[in-house]
Amino acid sequence: MTRPIITMLVMAAAGQAVAALPPRQAEEQQPTSVAQVVDHIVARESQLVELLGKYSPRVETYIQEFRQNRKGGPPVIAGDDYFLGRLEVREGVIERSFLARPQKKGRALSEALPRGPLARFFSFQFEPSLFASPIFLDISRFNREHYQFKFVRREFLGEVRCLVFDLWPRPDVEEGGLFQGRIWVEDRDYNIVRFNGSFGAQARFIFHFDSWRENLQPNLWLPVYVYSEESTLADSGRSDLGFRAQTRLWGYDLKSTTREEELTRVLLDAPNPVQDTSETPPDTSPSAGERAWQREAETNILERLEEAGLLARAGNVDKVLEVVVNNLVVTNHLDNLPPIHCRVLLTYPLESLPIGNTILLSRGLIDVLPDEASLAMVLAHELSHIILGHPVDTRYAFYDRMATPDENLLRSFDLKRTKPDEEAADAKAIELLKNSPYKDKLGNAGLFLRALAEEAPHIQKLLGAHLGNRMIERVHQLGMAELMQHAPKLERDRMDQIAALPLGARIKIDPWSNRVELLKPQPVALISPREKMPFEITPMMPYLARFEANGAERARR
Repeated sequence: MTRPIITMLVMAAAGQAVAALPPRQAEEQQPTSVAQVVDHIVARESQLVELLGKYSPRVETYIQEFRQNRKGGPPVIAGDDYFLGRLEVREGVIERSFLARPQKKGRALSEALPRGPLARFFSFQFEPSLFASPIFLDISRFNREHYQFKFVRREFLGEVRCLVFDLWPRPDVEEGGLFQGRIWVEDRDYNIVRFNGSFGAQARFIFHFDSWRENLQPNLWLPVYVYSEESTLADSGRSDLGFRAQTRLWGYDLKSTTREEELTRVLLDAPNPVQDTSETPPDTSPSAGERAWQREAETNILERLEEAGLLARAGNVDKVLEVVVNNLVVTNHLDNLPPIHCRVLLTYPLESLPIGNTILLSRGLIDVLPDEASLAMVLAHELSHIILGHPVDTRYAFYDRMATPDENLLRSFDLKRTKPDEEAADAKAIELLKNSPYKDKLGNAGLFLRALAEEAPHIQKLLGAHLGNRMIERVHQLGMAELMQHAPKLERDRMDQIAALPLGARIKIDPWSNRVELLKPQPVALISPREKMPFEITPMMPYLARFEANGAERARR
């Protein structure tokens, strides 16, 4: 009787269809003119707009406002803003916020601009959907009636050969807000994989962007990344102001859970009937029962965060973090500790916290930490909470508390630690670090804290924790500040002093599976201190590859 059940489960797992565009049939007549190529491009883009309505990826936008340096140096961060939510495509791009009070106005720019109509005009720039809208070139008017196409050349983006076109509105079109710029089109099925430019006159606010798509499944190119920038706002009379923004999308395959796959694999792998070993269970001590109850709460929280697309799937980055934790455990002779695990939050704000025996670090925090000693500092603090017996809140052991929409999930968790617990963890972490392999490199960790303290007034949204305690509750109120006392002086003009890295320096996300990997970029020698860019947003140039080229690698992950 088990064989039909196994067969049905296998069919169910294999039958989870992926919404994708149909491939262009090989027997179709190849286009012989630019006009025919353009018709293919327009058709594919229209199909993508319809297709994306079937997905609901997570979308994150982080914005940094810059002011020209009065001392003649590079621009300095003057403020920031942040959005996180779920994307819907329904006759337009809509972002369902995950945050309690999404702000519509950036502090630095709105305060710097004169009051009146101009100030109200610039307040539009901080609407989250405005920064997410460039995932499409034009959601309803992308056709030859509205646009002129000019073929430029062929060009490779990574491994993908592309046709490059310049694009601008036709002169007889009176509608505003149309795209003008350049597009890159892969030359097999004519999907747009990159477009670079702006939405023109009569748009709510004109800013420039560089939008990228990746081949996440066969015949499926989906938006993954948008970089936006205005180096100056000269038209407003404020040429000393500008901004940079990154918008990232992930979580396209959230509907596909691993639970059914695990069940199928268990049934298929079992050569003999499963034996019930629970006939004479041992008695449970009160301590063991308490630990099991806390593990129940830990598991519920982690599973719900992963289900909502906020926690990365378990993978290789976790193992790297666990090696550092193990170094702290072994050198401090913490033999009685249970196994400590690490996981990665997919969000940018700099955050770390323990949930039971699992330590969470945000993607942004891992990005900016400059070395292993600085990483050990962060992990030592969270490990200290576990050593000191600061438990997870066991109210989350009741699973009905997980039954909340994704939009309300972050607001439903209260995982912050009390001030006495934080101070005790700081003291214990210093003790752990002084007995660890990192004891001679703690000056680097202190230097990171110095840089963070100096930049803190201008990156408050980057320091806004979603789940746990902020690294800096107020300006210059730092955990483990003792390390700063022994750190070298922060010298921004020194080429060889790297106090912190830019955002996006270490972690890359697979937007389909929500797995994360460590970046392996080729080392580049710095030309000037400006290229250090601590805590800053930077442009990204994704390396494009067709899914067939990396499908085996994805399957192994």
